[in-house]
Amino acid sequence: MTRIVKYLFSFVFLLLAGAQSLCAQQVAVKTNGLSLLAGVPNLGCELVVGERSSVDLSVYGGYKPYGTDIKIIGVQPEYRYWFNGRPMVREYIGISALGASYDIHWGKHIYEGDAVGIGITMGYSMALGKRFNLEFSAGFGAIHFWHQQYFENDNFEDYAINNPGKTNAHGYKLFPAKLAVSISYIIR
Repeated sequence: MTRIVKYLFSFVFLLLAGAQSLCAQQVAVKTNGLSLLAGVPNLGCELVVGERSSVDLSVYGGYKPYGTDIKIIGVQPEYRYWFNGRPMVREYIGISALGASYDIHWGKHIYEGDAVGIGITMGYSMALGKRFNLEFSAGFGAIHFWHQQYFENDNFEDYAINNPGKTNAHGYKLFPAKLAVSISYIIR
């Protein structure tokens, strides 16, 4: 696991540790169906931390989805403010972060590196029953990436010897921070 992912896990842990009286709060486990359709398994957990707020933590990872040569692992924590006064029901707005490590072989191009980002999300959660919810969310944000970018036939070993641990491409991009249709199970 990369250093970025570890830092994001630590941030969420500290956020949850600071929440008051967690023993009587709602907890939900969820998965993003759009991500599953893309071949990237994921799992999320949402915890109510206040009268109108909750914290969501999703982790995902994929190895060669649909035969493509892509490897990715990431974490996406999110703070949510619920407009109707009851978390996990109806409309919310959130601030999400993103940390990912990837190795992508796209045609003759190879991208191997890390990315971090932050974005704003909006969503709607609809109750399907006493314990099941269907959630729709979308967001937009900025992502900072740094990676080694080279071609398939390059002699990358020589490059690694001359510049160990160096990235040759980095920058910022505006990016869809989140796109999800999730099903969640409320534990309590």
